[in-house]
Amino acid sequence: MAMNKEERQAFLAQPHIGALSIEAGADRAPLVVPIWYQYSPGGDLWFLTDTESRKISLLRAAGRCTVMAEVLSPTIAYAAASGPVIDIVDGTKDELTEMAARYLPADKVAGYVESASFEDGSQTKVVVRPQQWVASDLGSI
Repeated sequence: MAMNKEERQAFLAQPHIGALSIEAGADRAPLVVPIWYQYSPGGDLWFLTDTESRKISLLRAAGRCTVMAEVLSPTIAYAAASGPVIDIVDGTKDELTEMAARYLPADKVAGYVESASFEDGSQTKVVVRPQQWVASDLGSI
């Protein structure tokens, strides 16, 4: 059953691992990779990625992307939001900490942030404005 606006926004706001899809050129299939993302109902979606990543160059070229999240239990459900990239800026340590706290146990956040800051180099924040949605809750099967 299709989710209404409030249901799909609430679903995407939960800390699911997302799948980011970006057009990769006329002769290639889209790039699809897992990501951590942040979203609050009614707002813009954002994520961090390595400043030198292929994702950044593809996002700049395409100017838009899709983020999809899904669960299989206790119900089979998904929500995908597509829209334009409205900002690409330097990421901050505070944003990295916020993202890590969304996905990791509290006692693992500081260690992850220290490691990611050192090993991954600079981070870029990508902000996407959700404009098109596809979402469904199929119930338990």
